[in-house]
Amino acid sequence: VSEIKKRYDVTLHLHCHATTGMAEMALLKAIEAGVDGVDTAISSMSATYGHPATEALVATLAGTPYDTGLDIHKLESIAAYFREVRKKYHAFEGQLKGTDSRILVAQVPGGMLT
Repeated sequence: VSEIKKRYDVTLHLHCHATTGMAEMALLKAIEAGVDGVDTAISSMSATYGHPATEALVATLAGTPYDTGLDIHKLESIAAYFREVRKKYHAFEGQLKGTDSRILVAQVPGGMLT
């Protein structure tokens, strides 16, 4: 990220899936390297095939130079709402229920799982 930003006048945005369990670390390192934006999802709709949880990143960055200024309590209210919404679509969810470290070995792109 930092090398691209040095060489080119571009806006960089990072999009990661949480399937391997490494997305949170990738987002943090990219933020520290100067990325302009990252994708996250509210916790009740995050992880597995989706994005890392917004609340976890907000809490991680709180009090740092990268503090988002987002209110964790308001985010929890949003998460509670979508926890109920998600129940309506349970039949459409994938089978993955946690981190799938096999991808680290097989190198299957995360988007191919959905």
